[in-house]
Amino acid sequence: MRGARRRLCSALIVAYGLFSLYAAYTVFLRPRRPAAPRSHRDRHGPRGFTDHVALGNEEWNPWDADEKNELAASQQRYEANLKKIKYARSHLEQTSLRVQIWGKAAIGLYLWQHIFGGHLEPTDVIAQWREGSQNAGKTYFSFLTGPSVVPGYFSVEAEHVVLVLNGREPTKIAYATQWLHYAQTLMETRKIQHVAVVLLGNEQCNNAWIQPYLKRNGGFVSLLFVTYDYAFVNEEDIFQWPLGVATRRMRTGLLHQIMHNKLFSSQKIRLLSSLRSKIFL
Repeated sequence: MRGARRRLCSALIVAYGLFSLYAAYTVFLRPRRPAAPRSHRDRHGPRGFTDHVALGNEEWNPWDADEKNELAASQQRYEANLKKIKYARSHLEQTSLRVQIWGKAAIGLYLWQHIFGGHLEPTDVIAQWREGSQNAGKTYFSFLTGPSVVPGYFSVEAEHVVLVLNGREPTKIAYATQWLHYAQTLMETRKIQHVAVVLLGNEQCNNAWIQPYLKRNGGFVSLLFVTYDYAFVNEEDIFQWPLGVATRRMRTGLLHQIMHNKLFSSQKIRLLSSLRSKIFL
């Protein structure tokens, strides 16, 4: 009995030793076979994704479509901005003069809306600040008006200025002189080059207070348009402005009767020709 057990244990020990030797041979001594290359589908996923694989050695980029779309959108924005720049440049090249009108009398609205045919934004007539712009030939006009337009608190965007003032009574004259002094300061600091004045004059034709500001008298105002009669009108640098009481006619409805006649176009032509020939050229 004991002999049988010994033989069994010896057989197990021998089998274990043989198995250990085979395992060591397999792991350390047996030559390995080269790994088979993976198929195209194994490397890049299922068959459904093969349409997105780049050709050649390029790798598939899942964001490639988004990048192309963004690049195309950037190119379109660049071209649109380039067109705007070219249009603005051509517009500036076509415009030889830039004139800014400061409307500080009611006649300024008549000048801008009915003679120039311009529009104002906002359209609310009681707005604190209103402005507009338009081209007249090669001259670009901008217009500012409203209680909030005060000296030193708006942008001076032109070297040539038309100042519309009220000189009917002493209090209006005092306010008008403040604007004249402001314009004179801009002239002295070379921020503007020329000043013309459209003046709502005194009904008794007492407008002598404006004389010291005229260039012919040592001042800086190159051109003066004045309503009502004025003894110093010479049709050279001092002109009588027709329809000077247009704001009154507006209230009574009489202005509507003359809006379609030739007076508007003749006044506009007269003003533009005077500005260009007497001041800005």
